[in-house]
Amino acid sequence: MAGFLVRVVIVMAGLWIASAIVPGIEIANGWTLLGAAVLLGIVNAIVRPVVVILTLPVTILTLGLFLLVINAAMLGLVAAFFDGFHVVGFGAAVLGAIVVSITGWIASWFIGPRGKVDIVMVRRQP
Repeated sequence: MAGFLVRVVIVMAGLWIASAIVPGIEIANGWTLLGAAVLLGIVNAIVRPVVVILTLPVTILTLGLFLLVINAAMLGLVAAFFDGFHVVGFGAAVLGAIVVSITGWIASWFIGPRGKVDIVMVRRQP
């Protein structure tokens, strides 16, 4: 459960950063941000794998760049469910998906597979 909460906080941070720097992404309040983060996690866990498999030939032809379109579509799908979360246009969705992905990628450096913070200690031999 703690790992899920850590990941929700990471997605919340990514969505907040995206709304701050990408024109066309607006989040009304903190509760909308929390709901969008939870729903984006659920959509990425359930809907996204099905879409990736269905569009695998296109993804292979575009050398993986079509995954940006899929990520943008998942962000737009989440925005369709919330009144206070707006993504205006395809370009804003792609840039927002990139920001959320980069935020998650950077946070994954510090978090293990179970969602716990990994601490690496280096001991020197005398």
